[in-house]
Amino acid sequence: MTPKENLEKFNYTLPNISTPGGSYVSVNVRGNIAYVAIQFPILNEAYFYQGRLGETLTTEDGYKGMELCALNVLAQINEKVGFNNIIGLNHIDAYFQSGEDWDDSPIVVNGASDLFMKILEDKGTHTRAIFGVEKLPRNFSVGLTASFTIK
Repeated sequence: MTPKENLEKFNYTLPNISTPGGSYVSVNVRGNIAYVAIQFPILNEAYFYQGRLGETLTTEDGYKGMELCALNVLAQINEKVGFNNIIGLNHIDAYFQSGEDWDDSPIVVNGASDLFMKILEDKGTHTRAIFGVEKLPRNFSVGLTASFTIK
């Protein structure tokens, strides 16, 4: 199935793409690699999942927030490159802010990994790195970057 068919099958809708919050582009293509700038849990200009995981937000909230970040990655790549030009997802970098004793980041990042596999199928196979940070912009709990090989 195509990514668009899978989005419908799993009842997902791509968000409207957000504009960069600084002096950069949201998708940068170099050769046959497309790099997607950090995406946050934003749905059509509304902010979600703000706060610290393990304090004001649960691990499940983080999973859903990361899923929304992944939908924003897909919206950006579809708008700027097109799903039909994707050879595959290469790598994701996931960022989170949490309370001191919280340690479920792999479960949270599965929100993105699971979504990419559902929507892109075999093309969604990827490596990943997870980074705990002191602070994310606008107090978002999670953020996600990605790179794709394209035609």
